Amino acid sequence: MKLSTKGRYGVKSVLELAIHYGKEPVSIKSIAEQHSISEYYLEQLFAQLRKAGIIKSIRGAYGGYTLNKPPGQVPVYDIIQVLEGDIEISDCVEDTACSNMNQCATRLLWVRIKESIDSVLKSTTLQDMVDDYNMMNQNQKDGVERE
Repeated sequence: MKLSTKGRYGVKSVLELAIHYGKEPVSIKSIAEQHSISEYYLEQLFAQLRKAGIIKSIRGAYGGYTLNKPPGQVPVYDIIQVLEGDIEISDCVEDTACSNMNQCATRLLWVRIKESIDSVLKSTTLQDMVDDYNMMNQNQKDGVERE
């Protein structure tokens, strides 16, 4: 089970917008360079995220992209949902055509795993990730200063 590059790169890129929220718009070029992602690929991802209302584009010489809402109001689930759709653990979780559905203990495991993943994605906002990012940077600085 692995997210595609769409989901991974999408979350990583939108996190950059969250880190810079309230500041200047961020260009696709700068995100692409920082994370070694194709600009063309990011443009495709950002088009989907813009259409969904998660991000907005700002035109002009100092243009780029920003979040459409504060980072605390954007669950990671929304980004994954736009770029990946539902995360499927097994076909039998969503498919009701299985004749053994009511007696299948493995199906219950797959349902619990899916619910756990969805719960984490829904309860984690971009602000949570920004806070983690800032804490990691502070810890790294503190570690350097102690040496």
